[in-house]
Amino acid sequence: MDHLVIVLVLVFLTGFLFAPLGLGGGLLFVPILHYVAGLPLDASVLIISLVLTGCVSYGSGFVHRKEGLMADEIIRTTAPFAFLGAIIGAFVVNAMGDSLDPVFKSLAMIVLIWALVKTVRRIRHGRSEKDGGEVESLPLRAGVGFGGMVSSVLAIGAGAVYIPVLNQFGGLSSRRAIGTSLGLMMVVVPIAVLVHGLLYSEPWPQVDVLAFLVLGVVAGSVIGARFGLRISDPIILRIFAALLLIILSRYAWDLANQMLF
Repeated sequence: MDHLVIVLVLVFLTGFLFAPLGLGGGLLFVPILHYVAGLPLDASVLIISLVLTGCVSYGSGFVHRKEGLMADEIIRTTAPFAFLGAIIGAFVVNAMGDSLDPVFKSLAMIVLIWALVKTVRRIRHGRSEKDGGEVESLPLRAGVGFGGMVSSVLAIGAGAVYIPVLNQFGGLSSRRAIGTSLGLMMVVVPIAVLVHGLLYSEPWPQVDVLAFLVLGVVAGSVIGARFGLRISDPIILRIFAALLLIILSRYAWDLANQMLF
């Protein structure tokens, strides 16, 4: 894997940055693996990204669970729908075959724009600590199921989907929505990895350094969950928004080149 040291540093920083935000980091892991490590954008990269995303969810999730910020009942009742979404998503990726690159980048741009809009709003208005309201079972389960599918297709934790769904339809405060989002990732991401792995039959890229990447992201997520919350939200969110904008621009550039040439 090319530029190993740079990749390790970026993976560590991604874990550190995403842990206090309740996100898995896949929005950055795929670009790191694709553009910096030089891996082709195929199902193998999605699997590696999901493994790293799972590490962030566990590293940060255990800290949030210790603080009592996970709604276990909601996880138990919605996880099956997320499982189904993740399985469907893995089959969708497998069906794409060689067309995965442009389709992935197009879908990723939509999620990036969504995440960027939500982040900018959060910077402007701050983090709400109010309860999300009454539990609405149908939209809650549908939203979590959609999050599971997005997680599998785009190799992300889907916190950008889970958190607003849990807040709006699950009756959870923002911090409990973050913790519960991580709890969902902890059980859904392994399912996505398993199904992707069973469906993937192509030669694997050089992944013998995956253990180092796992150690780097776990260290970053644990440190981020424990100490990242001491950094003011506006600073972290501005860094996050800048990274999203850079990745969005690069995906747009790639797609433009593919259409023109």
